[in-house]
Amino acid sequence: MFKFLKDKVKKAISGLSEKFEEEGEVVEEVVKKKPKEVKKKDIPKSKPKKEEKKVEHIEDVPKPQVEEEEEEEEEEEEEEKKGFFSKIKEKVTTKKISDRQFDEMFWDLEVELLENNVAFEVIEKIKQDLKDNLVDKPLQRRQVEEIIIKSLENSINEVLDFEKFDIVKKIKTKKPYVIVFIGVNGSGKTTSIAKFAHMLKEKGFTSVLVAADTFRAASIQQLEEHGKNLDVKVIKHDYGSDPAAVAFDGVKFGKQKGLDVVLIDTAGRQHSNINLRDEMKKIIRVVDPDLKVYVGEMIAGNDCIEQIQEFDKAIDIDGVILSKADIDEKGGTAISVSYVTKKPILYLGMGQDYGDLKEFNKEDILKTLGFRE
Repeated sequence: MFKFLKDKVKKAISGLSEKFEEEGEVVEEVVKKKPKEVKKKDIPKSKPKKEEKKVEHIEDVPKPQVEEEEEEEEEEEEEEKKGFFSKIKEKVTTKKISDRQFDEMFWDLEVELLENNVAFEVIEKIKQDLKDNLVDKPLQRRQVEEIIIKSLENSINEVLDFEKFDIVKKIKTKKPYVIVFIGVNGSGKTTSIAKFAHMLKEKGFTSVLVAADTFRAASIQQLEEHGKNLDVKVIKHDYGSDPAAVAFDGVKFGKQKGLDVVLIDTAGRQHSNINLRDEMKKIIRVVDPDLKVYVGEMIAGNDCIEQIQEFDKAIDIDGVILSKADIDEKGGTAISVSYVTKKPILYLGMGQDYGDLKEFNKEDILKTLGFRE
């Protein structure tokens, strides 16, 4: 996960830094002394004093001339000392760029982010934050790359700083706690429900699986197979039955048996299919779930974000599970979903085993991108 995005961003950062150096306007060149430890052997030896020649007649060697010679020797010594210190000076150049230059320089990074499924809204935030840190700021060459990296880290940290909630705590507040899972066809919804049931069992909760997807061929058998593997009861009707009726019976069974959680699977549907969307609304109206979770493919990129937005308009989604995160080498979806939709990412599907459901943690994302140790 994030392999492509990490490599491309690293390359783009280096390119942006180089362009700043090449195209930036020189603001100031300052010569500064570099601190240097002066070793004993580096200290210039003072010249030995010259012996005064004996003269018979003082009037032949005028006194003023001797004083001039001594002054010349002192000046030579001063020049030698100055020459020594001049060797440990360096020229420090600061440069700055304009709005127009920044927009041109940012283009390569913007393309890389778009190609790796980072949403436009997130790119705009990254761009604005970076512009605030670079434009019209006199900077030394060594500062530029550090500022770019730190700005990106802060931007992504803020993008991922959405309000989360603890599902386990919520489950303890009501019995049975009813969760409906929705999503488009082939998003890995049924498998994600099975992983969720496994997680609940590991934490000591009892649950029931409800096969309210009466539309897709073999959907009921698939959920039954998971139920058998997990030793969890499955409530089902025949294919073509009313999904809302199946969901109602599942909740009724959970109440009768005193179970902790009811997990309802629904038919995969495109957000553009009005009939199936109305059917989903009916299920929500009948069972009045405590939590509505959207399951989307992380590899779907911005399509996943658009789907979440449309489903949210219809039924008000509470949270998101991103499936197939282990095979997504771009990673932009995980960065973008919550910032754009305002819905928290609850879990990431990281493999095919039942235990491969990982709680979303922004620190893990920042580490994977190379911003944290």
